[in-house]
Amino acid sequence: MAIAVNTKAPLFTLKRRKDGAFEEISLADNIGKKKTVLIFIPAAFSSICQDELCSISAGLDQYAALGAEVLGISVDNPFALEVWGNMANIGFPLLSDANKEVIAAYDIVCDDFIGYKGVAKRSAFVIDEEGTVIYSWSSDDARVLPPFDELKAVL
Repeated sequence: MAIAVNTKAPLFTLKRRKDGAFEEISLADNIGKKKTVLIFIPAAFSSICQDELCSISAGLDQYAALGAEVLGISVDNPFALEVWGNMANIGFPLLSDANKEVIAAYDIVCDDFIGYKGVAKRSAFVIDEEGTVIYSWSSDDARVLPPFDELKAVL
């Protein structure tokens, strides 16, 4: 079961590659400043994940207007996420949780994704400025997308 609403969000620092260089992004950087939307996906380059992230990217200004930054997280390596993000024109950071520590902390480890173990369940969280989880959604069915209208209503 995913981490519950009204609990402190597990802090993390993850890497991404951008323009061929590594960059670390920490959830703690947003605490006291803005809300954070965490979007966990099972696998880069999959059609459902691409549709999901491209849809979010196309409406990124809506999240910014609501005072939130969007971060995408996958257990894929940062090299693959950089290539995929560039190919799909995804406009927000794609972070690599290759060590699977963040998906464990948020309790969203999928034990069977088309035969693969230890990927992220498709999940969405909103973390407020104080670092508290104010929205928590996760699905055991990777084909089901988060209810984005519900998520935006929380923002």
